[in-house]
Amino acid sequence: MDARILTIGQLARETGTKVETVRFYEKSGLLPAPARTEGNYRSYDRTHLNRLSFIRRARDLGFSLDQVRALLALSDDREQSCAAVNAIAKEHRAEVERKIADLQSLKKELDRMIDHCGCGIVADCRIIESLSPDGRR
Repeated sequence: MDARILTIGQLARETGTKVETVRFYEKSGLLPAPARTEGNYRSYDRTHLNRLSFIRRARDLGFSLDQVRALLALSDDREQSCAAVNAIAKEHRAEVERKIADLQSLKKELDRMIDHCGCGIVADCRIIESLSPDGRR
């Protein structure tokens, strides 16, 4: 195992995370509190680096903090079935599919507004009319 010790700045740089975010993950229990040096500075090791990399990857994929917390707990118990992990991933995929459907609906509405725009003057603009609460310009 790599016995290299990292400062919070080094840990942040190596994982592409802001220092404030590292502190937040510590406070929220996602990242274990590090040891402290004699000067009371945080002292991180390979375990912290791996865990923070896991958190970052999960967050990049859009998993919520609660989902990340659950995935970490499952990851810490390597002997259990991964059915619970699969369930969390499926739940997240369903959330992503709902968001995609909402965005497609939004795109259709924007397309409709743009298609009805005559590109004349603002006083006759159908987009402005569509956005106005009473349909007036």
